[in-house]
Amino acid sequence: MDFLTAFEGVEAVDKALLTTKDKFLARVALYSLRSLKKIAQESGQAIEDISPQQVLSWVEQDASIPIEVEDKESFQMFFTQLVMSSLKPLQRIATDEESGAIANLTPAQVIAWFEKDAKLRMEQGGKDGS
Repeated sequence: MDFLTAFEGVEAVDKALLTTKDKFLARVALYSLRSLKKIAQESGQAIEDISPQQVLSWVEQDASIPIEVEDKESFQMFFTQLVMSSLKPLQRIATDEESGAIANLTPAQVIAWFEKDAKLRMEQGGKDGS
């Protein structure tokens, strides 16, 4: 299973007016959103209520994680932290988009939010001479 479809990961993010760093952050948010939606579906709870331990358990059981990862435990902890750290921007996006919940977000909304955020940062940076 791919983390993102061609449209979500390649075309849409690559077409976005974002720096390389912001494209990376958008992809991480999208990967995390997809993972969190799967965990929520399996656990029957809201994404906002998912704990780091639930993410770690899900990662440990995920057959799509390559067995050949050299230090699987370190990778699992890294991936768990990555997913959990994405909750903050995903919550901001859900609030800004008035979707109510992270689970209602679409890839297009996530990408658009990153574009809007990057534009805002650029404008603010330009105002103070940065």
